[in-house]
Parts: sequence; structure tokens; C-alpha cells
Amino acid sequence: MDKILNSEKSGSFPRFGKRRGKYELETSSFRLENKHKEHDDDKVTGSDETLLEHVLKQGQVDQFIESLASAQDKSLSPEIPDLAELFLKVINSRITTYESREGLAKFGHNHEEDSSFFKAVTRLSKIVHYLGEFTHDSTTTGWFHRAKSVLHRAMSLLETEFQTLLGISKRSFNAKVMDSKTPKSPQPSVFNSNHHETKTEFLNFPPESIAIMKQVATVMIFAGHETECCIAYTAARLNALDAELSKQGYENINTEDFQRMEWASQEGEIDHWNRIVKYLTTNLFPAERKLCDSIFEHASTAQKLFCDVATSVTIKLLAFPNTLLMIKQYSIEKLFKFLDIYETLCGLISGIGNELSAKDLIQETSSMQRRIGEAAVSMFCELENSIKSDNGRIPVANGAVHPLTRYTMNYLKYACEYKDMLERVFRQHNEKEGSTKHEPKHATMNNGESTKTSHFATQMMLVMDLLDANIDTKSNLYRDLSLRYIFLMNNGRYMLQKVKSSNDIYEVTGDDWLRKQSAELRQYHKNYQRETWGKVLQCMSHEGLQVNGKVSKSTLKERFKSFNAMFEEIRKTQSTWIVSDEQLKSELRVSISAVVIPAYRSFLARFGSHLNKGKQQEKYIKYQPEDIEVVIDELFEGTAASIGRRRLMHLSQ
Repeated sequence: MDKILNSEKSGSFPRFGKRRGKYELETSSFRLENKHKEHDDDKVTGSDETLLEHVLKQGQVDQFIESLASAQDKSLSPEIPDLAELFLKVINSRITTYESREGLAKFGHNHEEDSSFFKAVTRLSKIVHYLGEFTHDSTTTGWFHRAKSVLHRAMSLLETEFQTLLGISKRSFNAKVMDSKTPKSPQPSVFNSNHHETKTEFLNFPPESIAIMKQVATVMIFAGHETECCIAYTAARLNALDAELSKQGYENINTEDFQRMEWASQEGEIDHWNRIVKYLTTNLFPAERKLCDSIFEHASTAQKLFCDVATSVTIKLLAFPNTLLMIKQYSIEKLFKFLDIYETLCGLISGIGNELSAKDLIQETSSMQRRIGEAAVSMFCELENSIKSDNGRIPVANGAVHPLTRYTMNYLKYACEYKDMLERVFRQHNEKEGSTKHEPKHATMNNGESTKTSHFATQMMLVMDLLDANIDTKSNLYRDLSLRYIFLMNNGRYMLQKVKSSNDIYEVTGDDWLRKQSAELRQYHKNYQRETWGKVLQCMSHEGLQVNGKVSKSTLKERFKSFNAMFEEIRKTQSTWIVSDEQLKSELRVSISAVVIPAYRSFLARFGSHLNKGKQQEKYIKYQPEDIEVVIDELFEGTAASIGRRRLMHLSQ
């Protein structure tokens, strides 16, 4: 305070010990009545505003302050000039005038009047400060106590006015509560979540009100009443924030009630909590910070007050995720809601900033964020456990895509939309555990440079490897090798298409995985061709048909009979098998036709004439190449009845 006070020196003041003559105003416009009635403070004639300005302009008050500040010997009681008594009386009279005004706000009616009053109270606080360092005689003691009393009265007025102005906000604006990543559940919410768009009067103070509050705060803090000023501000702003959050539908949730809710209802509460906290982060906190900076001159004070308010509100809001963590039922379906909370807490920490005053708040919020992240890690790892523990002994009918494959790939596809959040939680988890179990491996990029795979990518590839191994194990449940390869193709193709259809998941897996998966699918395809159609093609082999240069009719008849039986069995069984991917189905049919039809057409053209025309040919040649094509085009549909099949069944009878 001395630094500030010394900056306002203005001339010299007579030395202590010399009694000044009675001071008389040199203008007929002002007259101090009842000069000897020192305690009759309110009886001052003339305009308070003009009189106070006149007193301040005389320079006598500033000279008195300077003399008090520069005095070396504090054991001598200072002389109190006559003008100082008038100074006290005018300030006290001005306080009475302010107090008697009707309406809530006492200031703001006359800018010059307010300005002179703030200057006067600032000087009075200087006098009381310096005068308190002296040894007082009886005269000085009495005046000093009166000065402290007037200053105390002024501080009470300013504190009341400060609280009043903080409670006045007249202009309104539209505020839209932000949506979270996941949609709001239709279940009713205890948050009363019907406030997607609302009118609010939060933090819309007129500029003149801000200016007055700044002056009031400056004077109170200068006078040593920073604690009272800060308490008044914090209380008013917390009430305003509580009211605003209530308008947005926020209510505290009883832990027991929340735990009794179904997960679908809890999802709704999580969604609305996310929206409210994001609204707080993106709207209320920035506005609150701006208000602090506008009212308080010193950045340190403004930062501390903002952090105090933000801490109180945030601790209250953190009770909700804490309640969620107490349930400790970390099923994998809850992962994405927990990641929404994690993302919201990231935004909250960013919105708070990095001021030293916010250290405790950031630590508390970060701690909650880490706990939510650990829960998310547990949920994702539960996916690994669910794959490992899926040991069903009943194969999926007709070689279709296994439900585990569909669930896992759709889960991973959605998880990749959160890959940034998941990368953070896995990195934090690995740093905490200090484990090398899931350390990122080196991967070669397209440009040939070596880089480290992300923590989440490593974890996700582990899940896909587990799924691959599980599907491979389940394929062994099929006794029919051809159906086993159809099953492997179906599931492998489903995984491949999921990766190709999602940029998010493709960024994690990369080209190496795609090439590997495609190569495996081609091998399954070759294995299926060899297992199913290799024996069929053997029936159409030219070897062994000629004996001594002539075609053996009995051998030829057996070849046609074998072909008919095999083809009919294939038609009967594989028309019920399912290939759900249309492109894969088309590729299979085209590849089968490309091998079987030309071979059959060639065999039929060369050896069909060796059978007698009529019943013999009808008995052994049941299919024409066009019929073969019809059958192939109806394989893998999953049903046994169609127009083409009924026609062929008639032909085969």
C-alpha cells in the first residue's frame, strides 16, 4: 500500500509540533456550521458533492497524508488539521445521502458525485492506515477513532452496494446448451433435460454497472477490505451460477436412486450431465472469467476469485461421475458413455486454464478424469475377455457371419470414432502401470520410415487378433471342410469390409492388415474351390476313358453318374449355405462357373455322342451347360426353393 500511497505525494506539509491557524474557506459559497460541535457529523451545509470536491482540490488532505507517510518519528502524536475534520464530516454526510436513496442501487445516479466519493474514501483509508502507526494523544485518539468509524461505515455501504450490483442483470440473450456426442435417451431425466434452448439473464451487466463495481472493489481492496469484497463477490456469483445451472435442469442425484436405475435411464442422465458441463465450460466459465477481469484491477485477485467460484461449482458437478464410478459395473456397453464423460472433463480442464490458483481444481478434475479413463480401459479390456471366453460348441447355421464377429467389429468401428480419447486413456494407463505388456510395436509406413503404433491401435489389433483366432477355432466345428472355408470367408470378408468402410478404423489398422486379410481370404477361396469342385472336375477328366483306343461306355456312364450325384449334392447343400456379402457371393459364383462350365461343356461335347440317343442319354446326361449355370447362380442364398431349382429338380427326376 505504501508504494501506491507514495505515488500521490503533492507538495509539503508543516512539520509536526507547530499548531496551524484556523482554516477558513476563501469562498462565500461554503460555510462550516457548528464548528465546535465535532461529533455532529451530519450537519454540513451546502452541496456535499461540491464541498467534497472543494476540500479535495485544496490539496490539504493530500499534504496531510504525505506528512503522515514521510514522518520518521512515530512516537510524536501528529497534529490533525482543521480541514481534516471537515473532510470527515462531508464524507459521513455523503454516506447518509447514499443510504437514504430509494431503490436497490445507490450509486450510478451522478458519475462526478460517485467519483469524488471514491477518491475521498481512498484518501481516508490512507489517513487511517498511516495514522495507525503513530502514538496518539487524547485529541488524536478521538479523531482517529472517528475516522475509523467513518471508514467502516463507508466500507459497509460499499460492500452492500457491491452485493446489490452483482445481483442486478437486465439484458438477456439466447444460450444454447451443447449436445454431447451420443444422443439423449428418451427416458425421463431427473435433470429435467428440456432446456436445449433457453433465455437467460446470466452475466449481462450494463457497462455502467461494471464500471461502478470495479471502482467499489478497487476502493475496498485498497482500504484493506479485500476479504470482505472477495467473500461478497464469491457468494453472489455462486448464487448466480447455481441459479443458472438450475435453469438448465441440473439437480443433484441421490446415489441410491441412480444405482437403482436401468442402464438406459442412466445413459440419459450421463448425456444431460455432459451437456450441462459443456455449457458451463464454453459459456458460463468464460463469461465468469471476463467478469472477474472487468471488476478487479489485479490479475492475481481476478484469477483467484474465478478459480474459487469455478472450484465450488466443479466439485459439485464432479459428484455425478463419482456416483457412476461407485457402481463398479464396467460392462463393455458402457464404454462410450464413459468416454463422453472423459472428453467433457478434458474440456472442463482446458476451460479452467493453467493459473496457479487453479492448481487444486485442476488436480481434482484430472483425478476424476483418470478414474473415468481407468474404468474405460477396464471396459475395453473386457471385450478381450469376452472374446477369449466365447467357447460355444454349436456352429453358426449355414456358415454365416458369427454374431461375435458382427458385435466385435461394430464395437471397434464405433470405438475408433473415439480413438483420440482412447489413445489418451491407454497412454495414461500404461504410464501408470509401467507395464510393457501392450507397448506399441514398430510399424513400417508407406514412406518406408519406421514409427510407433499408438497405444490404442496396438490394443485394437490385439482384439482383432483374438477375434481371428476365435473364428479359426469355431471353423473347426464344421465337419464339412467346404462349409468351414465358407464360414472363414464370410467372417474374414465381414471384417475386411468393416475396415474398408470406415476411415477411422482404417487409420488404425493400416494397409498391412488389409493386405494380410485379403491374402487369407484368397487362400480360403482356393481351399474351397479345391475341396468342393476338385472331385467334380475329376469326373470330367479324359484320363481312363479310352481302352485300346476306344471310349469305354461303362466308364463314361460312371463318370456321368458320379458328376450328376456330386453336382446334385452340391446343389442341395450349398444352396442353403449363406454368403451375405454380395460381392463375395458374386466372386465365388464367377470363379466356380469359370472352372466348371467350360470343363463340362468340353466333356459333354466330346463324349456325349458316345451314349445312345434317347433314354440312355436322358438317363446319364441330366444337365446341360445352361442348367449348370442356373444352379451355380443360386448357390449360397440360404434357401432351398426357387423357380430355377424347381425346374432342375423336374429335369433330374
